[in-house]
Amino acid sequence: MYGDRATIRRMLTDQGDTWAVVGLSSNRHRAAYGVAEILQRFGKRVVPVHPKAETVHGEKGYASLADIPFEVDVVDVFVNSGLAGQVADEAVAIGAKGVWFQLGVVDEAAWERTRAAGLDMVMDRCPAIEIPRLG
Repeated sequence: MYGDRATIRRMLTDQGDTWAVVGLSSNRHRAAYGVAEILQRFGKRVVPVHPKAETVHGEKGYASLADIPFEVDVVDVFVNSGLAGQVADEAVAIGAKGVWFQLGVVDEAAWERTRAAGLDMVMDRCPAIEIPRLG
């Protein structure tokens, strides 16, 4: 398993409330849109990161993690596995505390690099599924 219960709990409750959601656009049919909405209901500030830099759920979007002019606590990754490692490296570069790869997003080398850099990481999981499990 890529992310034990303690890490999942810490990332969802203790690491801070600003989550950059990479791949989040205004497309209501994409999983990122619904998950971001749930994160907001759970009290997270959701920052859209997408090449279009659209405003989503009332939050200004940015084209890249590097463009965000404030601290990001967790980077939630909704891109395919082939691109996810680069996003994880960018999360390390901006000083995020954690990286969350969504269901189906797996990159074991990125997992190793991110953990070696001292960040918490969860992979192949969805926070919208994990939040209700917190109790």
